[in-house]
Amino acid sequence: MMLGLSPHAATLLEGVTAMVRDEIAPLDAEYFREVEVGDRWQHSPRQTEILEGLKEKARTRGLWNLWSSHEGHQLSTVEYAYFAEQMGRAHLAPESFNCNAPDTGNMEVFQKYGTPEMQERWLAPLLAGKIRSAYLMTEPDVASSDATNISLSCVRDGDDYVLNGEKWWATGAGDPRCAVYIVMVRSTRDGPRHQQHSMIVVPADTPGIEKLRAMQVYGDDEAPHGHMHIRFTDVRVPAANMLLGQGRGFEISQGRLGPGRIHHAMRAIGMAERALELMCRRSLDREAFGKPLAQLGANFDHIANARMQIEQARLLCLKAAWMMDQGDPRAAAPWISQIKVEAPRVALEVTDQAVQMFGAQGISQDTPLARQWAHLRTLRLADGPDAVHRRQVARAELRHYTQEKI
Repeated sequence: MMLGLSPHAATLLEGVTAMVRDEIAPLDAEYFREVEVGDRWQHSPRQTEILEGLKEKARTRGLWNLWSSHEGHQLSTVEYAYFAEQMGRAHLAPESFNCNAPDTGNMEVFQKYGTPEMQERWLAPLLAGKIRSAYLMTEPDVASSDATNISLSCVRDGDDYVLNGEKWWATGAGDPRCAVYIVMVRSTRDGPRHQQHSMIVVPADTPGIEKLRAMQVYGDDEAPHGHMHIRFTDVRVPAANMLLGQGRGFEISQGRLGPGRIHHAMRAIGMAERALELMCRRSLDREAFGKPLAQLGANFDHIANARMQIEQARLLCLKAAWMMDQGDPRAAAPWISQIKVEAPRVALEVTDQAVQMFGAQGISQDTPLARQWAHLRTLRLADGPDAVHRRQVARAELRHYTQEKI
């Protein structure tokens, strides 16, 4: 099992690591301060300057669309995992390299399943970083952790499909650059449960689409990116916008979510490393009761446990990535479920300990820890809650001992 990097990948990673550390992370705080300048749901001139400047640097240095083999990088899932970890260390890093969710997953869908017309209209500007996209799956009125419950209706009417229903937690749909949605819909109620759903491409400006509100994450609406609650009322979409074919939504979603979960997990490892670095620096710089904080209470134990937990979680992530590279998604699935549980859990625990080391400052806007904590807690729900992934791990384990369906 090879978990290392090729010379080419190692050189690229050096460039990404240096850019995140020296040029991207130092701009995060300024970018967030600009949210309150003017319309919160539009990028301020300075935000645009920051983002576009970083993106141009990444393009110029050949550090663009690193997730995509179509760009000539030819990175394995294992190799890309190291890049995702570094991008987790700064909020702006994924977009700076055009490697941000949900766009990478949507671009993969367009590459694998899109028609030439879709690829020209949507994939090309996404690859160029000119527009953003959103993936609409979960719904407010059903338990979306069981995706067979998805109920937004999609009914054929002549040359169109007509969509009715609501979606929420549409990440990135608040961004003024978000031009297209990929939507999971229910296209029939007949036949096998996993063949009743489809995916369809919907331009964001289609009549009948209404943004009801921005969902708040622990009180933060995350403008101008946002997680929107959206209503579809008699939204007409050309039948040609159906991806792959009616009833094949789950087939597409499994191909999309597997790599994305690995990327999320490795970004979480990067966040944990950032939190541990901040915790260590704080424990040495601050004194209380005549000693550095590192020497008080159980802080040695907290720092040591954080290092050990991060190393274990990283190795588990790399094993899952290696399994994905073997080309058998079914064999890789239990490993992906394991890291989807463990990486955010470990990163959240390390971040929480870092918050404790900073005291009241740790829950304020003066460090990245509070925002990072909220993101990681959310990640334990996104792309399937912990309980669902644990269920998948347990079922895979029990299959070694019984032939019965569990």
